[in-house]
Formats: sequence, C-alpha cells, structure tokens
Amino acid sequence: MTDYPLVTIVTPSYNQGQYLERTILSVLSQDYPNIEYIIMDGGSTDNSVEIIKKYQNKIAYWISKKDKGQSDAINKGWKMAKGIYCSYLNSDDALYPEAVSKIVKAFSENRGAGIVYGDYTFINERDEILETVRSKLISFRHLLTHGQMPSIGQPSSFYLTSLVREKGYINEKLHLAMDYDLLLKLANASAMIHVPSQISYFRLHGASKTSTLAKQHWHETLKVKLNYNK
Repeated sequence: MTDYPLVTIVTPSYNQGQYLERTILSVLSQDYPNIEYIIMDGGSTDNSVEIIKKYQNKIAYWISKKDKGQSDAINKGWKMAKGIYCSYLNSDDALYPEAVSKIVKAFSENRGAGIVYGDYTFINERDEILETVRSKLISFRHLLTHGQMPSIGQPSSFYLTSLVREKGYINEKLHLAMDYDLLLKLANASAMIHVPSQISYFRLHGASKTSTLAKQHWHETLKVKLNYNK
C-alpha cells in the first residue's frame, strides 16, 4: 500500500477495562486502511484481557505481562513497530473518525515534519464533552517556554518513527512528563505541523494521572524544562 504508508499505534494499558473497548474501537474503525495496532497490557487483573481477545484478529500484536510502567510499555511497542509514523493512545482515550487519514495527509504534504498534531476534546468518564480545545502551530521555543498544554494534546500527536528511534524513544525515568520530553526532543530536530481538526478524545476521570498527580506532573515538567535550558 504505497499510497497508504503504515501507521503504528500503541496502546499501553493496565486495569482500564472500563474504557479500553472504546479506545480499541476508535482505532479499528478508522477509515485509514493501513494501521498496525499494538496493545501492551501490563498484566491487568480486570476484564482487559477479555476485551482484547474479543478483537485480537484485528490487532497486529498484543501481550498482557507485567512491565515497568507506561513509558516502558510504549517503548516496547514502538521498538517492534513497522510503521513509518507512530503514536501512542492511552487506554482511556480515543480517536475521532478519520483522525489517522488527516494526520497522514499532513505528513505527506510536509515532508520535513517529525511531529503532526491536531485539536482535541476533553471528555469525562461518561463520554460527556467537557471542553473542545483548538490547538495552534507553535515553535520549539514556545513549547519549551510555555509547556505542552493546551497547545499539544498527547493523544492527538503522531511522530515520524525514524526520528523517534534516532532521538532515543521515551525517557523511561519519566512517568508523567515523558510526552513533553519526547515532543521537545523531536521538535528540536525537525518541524512540527498542526492539523486544524479534532483528532482525539482526551479523557479526564478520577483515576487518571492528569487528575490525581497534577503537582507531581508539574515538578517533573520543570525538571524537563531545566534539562533543555542548560
């Protein structure tokens, strides 16, 4: 499928059975015909494995085994990825229909891009819309100075796989600001492109790290900023 370059999407998951099926279906229902979908489950004890098995014939690879956390799971998935472009979609988030098609179109029209990202919608645990966020095109300097949010929502971000491998994957010492660190690494080496379309649903709920670890997230973000400001 030369007209449809392969896109790898990795879902790291652990005991998110409540939301996992929505995540899986949002990937499998994309109109884009060439997606390699990988699920890296960390040994869930809820109904996650049962849900994954329900769709395993449409999933390129999955495993349910204890890992070292989210960053480790994503890297393991990306290291086996065959896609020209890659992303990770957490097991409580979801993609909009036609999201991958729009992302690939932007990559094809901007050959120097290492990151393509779009807009996103915050939802709650009941799939109710909390806020629709319109992103904008920003520079590496803006990203470093002002941070990732609200400009770039992680589940709406896709990357050039070769660049991810060149720059060293996700820093597994980070557990909260690893997506910000990754964006900085890639944006410092290539162009970022913004797609003015809704790409993902970003779920906020009581058990999400975004909700429960805000203070720790800020401290880790500051460490990342300091590292790039040396």
